[in-house]
Amino acid sequence: MIRLGTGAVREIALVAAHCDDLAIGLGGTLLALSNTVPGLRVRALVLSGAGTERAGEEQDALAAFCPGADLDLRILDVPDGYAPAHWERVKDAVAALRRGSSPEVVFAPQRGDAHQDHRLLAELTPTEFRDHLVLGYEILKWENDTPQPTVFHPLPAGIAELKAELLWKHYPSQRNRDWFDEQSFLALSRLRGVQCRAQHAEAFLLDKATITFGGA
Repeated sequence: MIRLGTGAVREIALVAAHCDDLAIGLGGTLLALSNTVPGLRVRALVLSGAGTERAGEEQDALAAFCPGADLDLRILDVPDGYAPAHWERVKDAVAALRRGSSPEVVFAPQRGDAHQDHRLLAELTPTEFRDHLVLGYEILKWENDTPQPTVFHPLPAGIAELKAELLWKHYPSQRNRDWFDEQSFLALSRLRGVQCRAQHAEAFLLDKATITFGGA
């Protein structure tokens, strides 16, 4: 098992299609990074939700998931489910995020996600963040598109439990969904923990990475 530290991480970029995607996909990682890196810079883009109650939920949620961080969140009003029809606007928004950030790590949806909005971002993000470590997060939902992850971030039980609590607290608009509950979130993080010999974990997919062993 290869273990990579985060001592060099000072800024991260987050890309999501919908309000709550980031918290579901990497809420525990955001909590851990914010608690470990003082003044962590977080630059986030969410495609849909502007002008609705969901935008307020997202702003409050990310503030809670990134305590003490320098958070800059932009939420657009791209219609939910129709992001591919707004390809040019989405492409421009991701490009603007790239120009306005200098992240060591970029988090975006993973390519195998069944939702078309997620897949579009998974495809576009590496075309703008060409020289960055891009990690694809998984989003728990009713589709059976759960991936086989390649990168794991172990989480203490307390962080996993806090993630589940904050999701339930900050996204009341989603509580009517039969899969949106603390048990579901903890079940997935426990499974990923088993797969990396930890109590809990969040998992990601990595398309490509470059490593050097002193020869370049």
